[in-house]
Amino acid sequence: MSYRGSLPKRMIGRFNSCVLTLRSSPRWGRTISGRLTVVTYTGRRSGRTFSTPVAFRRTGDTVTIGVRFPEAKTWWRNFLAEGGPISLQLDGADRTGHAVAGRDEAGRVTVTVHLDG
Repeated sequence: MSYRGSLPKRMIGRFNSCVLTLRSSPRWGRTISGRLTVVTYTGRRSGRTFSTPVAFRRTGDTVTIGVRFPEAKTWWRNFLAEGGPISLQLDGADRTGHAVAGRDEAGRVTVTVHLDG
């Protein structure tokens, strides 16, 4: 099943804007920031910088991002094969690292980020 094009970009933009607003709010920010971050990366082909909110899990210096509906999204494809540099907002600061995307036998996509020192 393909999800590409099923959600208008306008709706996705509004949703991302709401998530970012909640993440920075004094009331909900601390709770949400423990589960949501903003990743910033440079597109391989375009050379443009992009930022998008994502859910994550963190264990030490490893951050795992499960990509929901991967066929409808393209950002994670920048990290296929050897991967690439990425920046994440964690604990109130920007952290850099190296991200690698992989797909399992069930088609699920996971981006694994190893944070820099």
